[in-house]
Amino acid sequence: MDMLTAISPTILHQFDQAIHHEWLETNGLGGYASSTVIGAHTRRYHGLLVAAVNPPVGRAVMVSRLDETIHIQDRIHELSTNKYCGAIHPNGYIYLHSFERGLFPTFTYKVEDVMIRKTVAGIHGENTVVIIYEIQEGNLPVRLSLKPLYNPRNYHALAKRSAPINTDYSFEGDTFYALPQPSLGPIFIKVPNASFSEDPNWYYNFEFTVEQERGMEAVEDLFTPGQFEVNLQKGQKFGIILSTEPATGRDAVELYEAEKVRRLALIQKGPGQSPLIDRLTLAADQFIVKRNENQKTIIAGYHWFTDWGRDTMIALPGLCLANGRHDDAKKILQAFGAHTSQGMIPNRFPDYQEDPEYNNIDATLWFFVAIYKYYQATQNLAFIQEEMLPILGSILEWHERGTRYNIRMDNDGLLSGGEEGTQLTWMDAKVDDWIVTPRRGKAVEVNALWYNAWKIYAHFLHEVGAGGKANQAENQAHTIHEAFQEQFWSPELGYLYDVIHEGKKDDALRPNQLFAVSLPFPLLTHNQAQQMLEQVSHHLFTPVGMRSLAAHDPLYEPIYTGDQYNRDKAYHQGTVWSWLIGPYMDVLIRVKNEWGKEQVRVILQQFEAHLDQAGIGTVSEIFDAKSPNIPRGCIAQAWGVSEILRIIHEYDLFPAHKNRSPLLGNLIPQIYQKMISKPSVKKQVAE
Repeated sequence: MDMLTAISPTILHQFDQAIHHEWLETNGLGGYASSTVIGAHTRRYHGLLVAAVNPPVGRAVMVSRLDETIHIQDRIHELSTNKYCGAIHPNGYIYLHSFERGLFPTFTYKVEDVMIRKTVAGIHGENTVVIIYEIQEGNLPVRLSLKPLYNPRNYHALAKRSAPINTDYSFEGDTFYALPQPSLGPIFIKVPNASFSEDPNWYYNFEFTVEQERGMEAVEDLFTPGQFEVNLQKGQKFGIILSTEPATGRDAVELYEAEKVRRLALIQKGPGQSPLIDRLTLAADQFIVKRNENQKTIIAGYHWFTDWGRDTMIALPGLCLANGRHDDAKKILQAFGAHTSQGMIPNRFPDYQEDPEYNNIDATLWFFVAIYKYYQATQNLAFIQEEMLPILGSILEWHERGTRYNIRMDNDGLLSGGEEGTQLTWMDAKVDDWIVTPRRGKAVEVNALWYNAWKIYAHFLHEVGAGGKANQAENQAHTIHEAFQEQFWSPELGYLYDVIHEGKKDDALRPNQLFAVSLPFPLLTHNQAQQMLEQVSHHLFTPVGMRSLAAHDPLYEPIYTGDQYNRDKAYHQGTVWSWLIGPYMDVLIRVKNEWGKEQVRVILQQFEAHLDQAGIGTVSEIFDAKSPNIPRGCIAQAWGVSEILRIIHEYDLFPAHKNRSPLLGNLIPQIYQKMISKPSVKKQVAE
């Protein structure tokens, strides 16, 4: 009923294919559950309960997995799949009948005449995962055995038996309790009406194939205290809870049903009705998380990114505003505004209470764009005038006179920045002391943002009645516009220079120039935009995003693979970035109008196929520049999801009168209303 993506047995039964399809469930705190569709972990970041110990950061793999076995009379069938060094054991993937991703990831196993369905759900607002089992077919009684495997650790690390671990455990009522690593907190596992057999053991040499490919350490050991056993009958819905919070008195099925209602409500607010929108609306929710008591932020990507200023501001319009989450957007802007320092918002918040880092030149300018789009969506002038406008004025003053990393306005009005050993633009790959794309000086997208910052500031000043100051800001913007046209546009090339530094102009053909047209206040004439679009379309466009460098450039690297050196060498030297398809579609529509919209609809229809690859139901960070454009990097990237939603919302590409997706058919409004009308949304809803 709630299926959007289905992975067929043809793929599920081929180990080498299946492990390249992954699922992700998040909890609104920065924590998650994730693995491959067959349950074999291939990354150090995979785990069944990955908690955000200090939300949204401090992530720790608390419970790696539950190994599942079913007993049918005297016959034993292991449903789990593990990759060890030199072996796959057990090989439960042969029993997988289907994997589906709708509101939740769902696995269906067929063993003899028994069909057992498993659903995994991350519970919003807490480090809790519930797993729901249901016997759908089969007349024989089934006994389910569950063996928890854990060795809690920071999610960037790996753990071996040699590391200290407390193997003691106890029961609090019907809930298992353990404190393997006191610094990370407890584990609670509730398996109602189950027996527990103590059988402490270590399992050695779990092997993570993706980590091997990345040139990283790839082996760890896990501990089990024993196993739970419970009897199941056909038609019975049985749920377990894994959490860092006490689970006694809580019901897994009730938690699942309440989470189901919450997700249906998100779909109701989506920017239209189509399969693509429904899927991306659910994906968007995974990135919006809590920071401190009353603030929100955006996780840049799963599994390893935290909240980055640049990614957050770029992603905010698509994740929040397109989905009607205006209050979340406001809290995010407040959170970053509160950490402004020397006219800069943070580049990122570190994992462990350290001071924020400010090594960027563009995140603060994206802050202006995010605020402007928030105002367009809400018309909340009081918030702009009282909270944001003073911050924006201070930011511009700091940039005029100079701030960190030699960031300052030059005599011509353009913004320059950079110093030896730092990477400040979004093209920020660094290997040891090697800055792969330093881009020091005046970068094209930075100055497009710089111009937009002044235009946005002037707009807000006009809105609050400060006409004199608004005119001064407009004059500054005009100066920037004139200098930009004079210095960046190349009539001979038909596109914009990428960076200008010490009189040298870098003519590398990169997608950064798209922002000179895609931002709220463009800097190019229509004819210039047409010429630029032609060059970018021919050399940079792919069906899944934009190449970061044209293939004819001698520095072009088409494949993103290998160890960190080789990966970072390619990261911005050809590698395709999903988020850049957003500004490309902006330019298409602005240059070609209605014909551009039709082209964009075709691009989106083609792009949707990617949602069945890599991270199921979401958008990958990057792709190889060469066909077949294999997904790489993070399996779920905030700005990759957000830019598609933003385009759909801002240009009303799939209006609400269109047919809704097969997620719940046209029944979503009726089912949602029926569910929320119940005295408790935690009651199971009749199919």
